[in-house]
Amino acid sequence: MRLLKNLANLRQWRVQQQGSVALVPTMGNLHEGHLTLVKRAQQHADVVVVSIFVNPMQFGANEDLDSYPRTLEQDCRALEALGVNAVFTPQVEDMYPRGMDQQTRIEVPGISDILCGANRPGHFVGVATVVCKLFNMVQPQFAVFGEKDFQQLQVIRLMTQDLSLPIDIIGEPTARAETGLALSSRNGYLSESQREQAAVIYRTLAGIAEKINAGTSVEAARQWAVTELETAGFAIDYVEIRNANDLQPASATSGRLVALIAAKLGSTRLIDNLVINKDHP
Repeated sequence: MRLLKNLANLRQWRVQQQGSVALVPTMGNLHEGHLTLVKRAQQHADVVVVSIFVNPMQFGANEDLDSYPRTLEQDCRALEALGVNAVFTPQVEDMYPRGMDQQTRIEVPGISDILCGANRPGHFVGVATVVCKLFNMVQPQFAVFGEKDFQQLQVIRLMTQDLSLPIDIIGEPTARAETGLALSSRNGYLSESQREQAAVIYRTLAGIAEKINAGTSVEAARQWAVTELETAGFAIDYVEIRNANDLQPASATSGRLVALIAAKLGSTRLIDNLVINKDHP
């Protein structure tokens, strides 16, 4: 496995590769969910590159950029064990050589300003910009992202389509603990008791799906979920049930919905979602 520490190293390595290339962009602190993305990438391409970069542009002023866990040696051992071909670990100066204030930015309008975008202004501009740069640097034919970050996945799909990038975006189903808790690097901030408490999020999503498939209205199911989460001690950012194709408000004719939750447990912000196919309970 090659460790590529800057853009020059990456480009020198990239021109030597033959066959198809898949990219798995990450911010490191890898868990089993990330490794599932890698395995999916290996099914699609001859060569797999994992990028590890904690992107300052997607963090807000009062978010956890400085405390975000960085575990590069441990991450590289896990990736090498899986047979990953290369790990790209750029520095901030590689990604933003003129500084973030002067950086050309990518914005996907509409979808970037709702849900997590409303609660985290500028977040998806940071995501779209860094992913677009990674695409241009690595030049993959495939890129794999987790469906846990459902809105992020939709933003990246639209960006790729709008910019006519020749990359197949692959979504991988959310990896979960036995309790149903979605695997996330931020779970490391939770205490043992909080991890058990956090599993309420997935149970609430499953309850929303059950109610909607039983004929409960979207708004009644949403209000039920709000009550469940508040009773369990969560500070809710949002509970929404949207059209899964474009994240617009659900209507009576929507066939494929997605329930989305963002909520804080203590100081840790957790997100999760569940797609609901109304015609197939």
